[in-house]
Amino acid sequence: MEQSAAPSGFTFSYRFRVRWAEVDRQGVVFNPHYFAYADLGCTEYFRAIGFPYPEGLESLGCDLYAVSAQGNFRGSARYDDELELAYRTALLGRTSVRFETRIDRGDALLFEGALVYVCVDLRSRAPAALPAELVECICAFERTPPGRKIG
Repeated sequence: MEQSAAPSGFTFSYRFRVRWAEVDRQGVVFNPHYFAYADLGCTEYFRAIGFPYPEGLESLGCDLYAVSAQGNFRGSARYDDELELAYRTALLGRTSVRFETRIDRGDALLFEGALVYVCVDLRSRAPAALPAELVECICAFERTPPGRKIG
């Protein structure tokens, strides 16, 4: 759908609708789809910060690999609900980045989660420093500066 006004603490949000294929036998969104929604948020976030994904990282010889996904389910979305997915960079490390996300339906919080990615060199698949270009795009975009992990 489109970018919308982000909830407090988030600079970016994106609206979308629940599709029929995403609901389970009970008529609510099947829980794993919330992580797919978070992945959609990551794609749209990169677009919003002006850093092309995956081309921007590939041109620098690296990519981001997911190493952790955590979530808390607070409510249930149903078919055709319009949802707002908010996304932000919460923490930047030397090789890793932690994104936080939340999904709301109107005033109802349905999901909140965190995704951690590690930057890897495409040839060796070993951890690599986050590209300065990506860090600069994130820091220029976020209203609340991400925390920094030392070490």
